[in-house]
Amino acid sequence: MSIVRSFGRINPATSAVFLCDMQEKFRPMISHFNQVVLNSNRILHAAKVMDMPVLASEQYPKGLGHTVPEIELAKFQITAHSKSCFTMAFPALMEELRSQQPLTKSIILCGIETQACIHHTTLDLLEMGYDVHIPVDCASSRSMTDRVYGLQRLRDSGAFLTTSEGLILSLAPDAAHPKFRHLQKLVMESAHDTGLMK
Repeated sequence: MSIVRSFGRINPATSAVFLCDMQEKFRPMISHFNQVVLNSNRILHAAKVMDMPVLASEQYPKGLGHTVPEIELAKFQITAHSKSCFTMAFPALMEELRSQQPLTKSIILCGIETQACIHHTTLDLLEMGYDVHIPVDCASSRSMTDRVYGLQRLRDSGAFLTTSEGLILSLAPDAAHPKFRHLQKLVMESAHDTGLMK
């Protein structure tokens, strides 16, 4: 019996973006928070260019505040789901995903923290049979140790690690695509440096 292996190709028609817990109270604590937020905003814009679902979560917003305005949830009429668990793969959010796009195969996951909510969301989504793509410049933690080894752990579990620019360009990998130029504009300037290569 042959085993079918996923090579991580992203088809916008069967992909969605999850934005995890990028809230105001985390701003002073998370390594390169502002840069991660701005890079994640580029992913959000690319997803909307390609008509992909975007879902967001907030961890205990009563105490930790709401998603920072730079993400621009309101601009795209996205309402974040409140949660107490680490994972984003909880029933209400997954039901919204199914209602927006019943045949989702891939999830692009951005947010914080790598060793906590990103970790548990990734493992749950992998168990459910989804491909998970994590742009490494769109995920962070309080410590770079947790960030780096958290990402390596998730790669070992089967997640695909990429960058925001690599991911955006993979949504329309042909200059003849009618939406290519819209995506190209998003990556004309390099992504914000989040310290991973230091």
